Amino acid sequence: MTKYEIIRSKEEIKVEVSEHAKYADKGYDIVCASISTAITMTINALDNLGYNIIDFKKQDGYISFKVKSNDITLGLIKTLEECLKVLSEDYPNYVNTK
Repeated sequence: MTKYEIIRSKEEIKVEVSEHAKYADKGYDIVCASISTAITMTINALDNLGYNIIDFKKQDGYISFKVKSNDITLGLIKTLEECLKVLSEDYPNYVNTK
């Protein structure tokens, strides 16, 4: 099951996602693909808007990053969080908060 956590403070936002969803075999897992797409789009949007990703870590089944908190970064992270929440509601056995 994929677990995610989003921690906000006045100064920064931390996103951490770990484990594979295991909805289907590798290459056919629509839940993992959806999560990966949402995270990649968020990171790319932050980068394209000039917001530096801090403390980026990525390995198989794990990704985490931080970004300085402001109205725009909060909006982008909120959109990511809403996407992950919908996935956790649609696939409760495969995605959940930590």
